[in-house]
Amino acid sequence: MAEYRIDELAHTAGSTVRNIRAYQDRGLLPPPRLEGRVGIYDDSHLARLRLIGALLGRGYTAAVIKDLVGAWETGKDVGEILGLEKVLTDPWSDELPGTVTLDELLARFGEGLSERDVARVLARARELGFLEPEGDHYRVPSPRLVHVGEELVAAGIPVDAVLDIAAQIRDDCAVIAGRFVTLVEEHVFAGFATGDNPSGDEVSEIAAVVQRMRPLVRMVVDPFIARAMEARVEASLGDRLELIRDHLAAER
Repeated sequence: MAEYRIDELAHTAGSTVRNIRAYQDRGLLPPPRLEGRVGIYDDSHLARLRLIGALLGRGYTAAVIKDLVGAWETGKDVGEILGLEKVLTDPWSDELPGTVTLDELLARFGEGLSERDVARVLARARELGFLEPEGDHYRVPSPRLVHVGEELVAAGIPVDAVLDIAAQIRDDCAVIAGRFVTLVEEHVFAGFATGDNPSGDEVSEIAAVVQRMRPLVRMVVDPFIARAMEARVEASLGDRLELIRDHLAAER
């Protein structure tokens, strides 16, 4: 089980140290284990923190959230709550994070870059969330994305251009995710959980809908991006491919 200091927990959960302390004061988050004067948190705190953030984002009050987690802790009938916690806090990808050293990054992306350029590129990669410093190496949340970047650089695309397009695609995906969630909120979630005391059945319904969304997101995005790529490639490269065919035919 991973362990975190309070600033590390806040960073990993996308929260703030101030919020974590406020949640502890309100009884929403259990206190950390103490090692001397240092508080040590673990994955159970991370899961709880993500659940609190998700429920707050859905409009639940702090009092209702306290009741829900209180029922969980006292062993009441909380199967619905546990199901909701799981679907809200489980990652939406089965990809496992990896690690990489600075020397490995330089070998894969650093050709032709000055020392200043390397520092700038590393800072941009950290800003975009591709790399997270951990001691003498970097944690890589998505090795697949780093692999894609490596392939693009190997194809001759400057690393700065790769980072630029990555930032744009990240923002585009945030818009897509927002539209999909808004669609479900307006047409599904609006039908229940409108008060301050959601029933167990309502909590179960929320969990079930979120769970069903997981495969649907990719099923929606994949065909659209495939068709868009077909159209764009044909429009952009069609004339060039025709010239190449004519040239090859003439050589025969």
